[in-house]
Amino acid sequence: MIRLRLDLAYDGTDFHGWASQKDPGLRTVQRTVEEALALVLRVPVELTVAGRTDAGVHAAGQVAHVDVPEESLQQRSIDGDPARLVRRLSRLLPEDIRLSACTRAPEGFDARFSALRRRYTYRVSTAPGGPLPTRVRDTTPWPKPVDLGLMQETADHLVGLHDFAAFCKAKPNATTVRDLHILRWRDRSTEQEPQLYEAEVVADAFCWSMVRALVGCCLAAGEGRFPPSRALELLDERARSSRVPVAAAKGLSLVGVDYPDDRELSARTLITRDRREAIPPYAPVPIHSRGLT
Repeated sequence: MIRLRLDLAYDGTDFHGWASQKDPGLRTVQRTVEEALALVLRVPVELTVAGRTDAGVHAAGQVAHVDVPEESLQQRSIDGDPARLVRRLSRLLPEDIRLSACTRAPEGFDARFSALRRRYTYRVSTAPGGPLPTRVRDTTPWPKPVDLGLMQETADHLVGLHDFAAFCKAKPNATTVRDLHILRWRDRSTEQEPQLYEAEVVADAFCWSMVRALVGCCLAAGEGRFPPSRALELLDERARSSRVPVAAAKGLSLVGVDYPDDRELSARTLITRDRREAIPPYAPVPIHSRGLT
């Protein structure tokens, strides 16, 4: 068996998220790619992904891996070169999924557990007319004007190692402790796209709906619904809070996943697995500590 790394991009609008569902009628990115890959390689496959995006969330820099028999790559059209799968799969995949690259993964690589951090962006427009028609699928309309300074002040309170239980949908036996490296807002307004804002969100990992809740909290503070200091109160809570609005999925895109040097992949995988298993749900952490910026 050999391990392949797949670099993917997709428009999540018409998908029910990344992960395959029990209902075969639900269209997912994972099932669509697996079916195309199995058809080409003539073996059943199962992908492991860096970040399981929710329904409606997009990706420009998603990463996955798959283990396949060496002989499955020895077909005449592939000739042992995984890069040739890009062209083969492009003929089978729908237009809203693109395989950007396919390579032999280095020893110790795990798309999920080897990752150092995941990088997301969130686009939101407060323009009265809404987003540009050409960007309506990846930009969220927000109904009220916002103050960029208030949004960034709120974001600054959230950066660091915290228990983000108030910002995450509960998942049995899963920790909600995360290290949020960056939460940065920028004004991206142009003549064609006025009142356009973009958030850069980077962390070691994210729990379910966490990014959209962080963005929603900042936007609510930006429109004056509550003061930025509310973020500090929320970090002290140990269950999903109804006071945190969740921004719509369509403004969110996974833009990249960072990995260590190839020589450090195995060590990183072990560290990540040990950390996730060692931290119980709702573990106490240094509230209001600060992480990388």
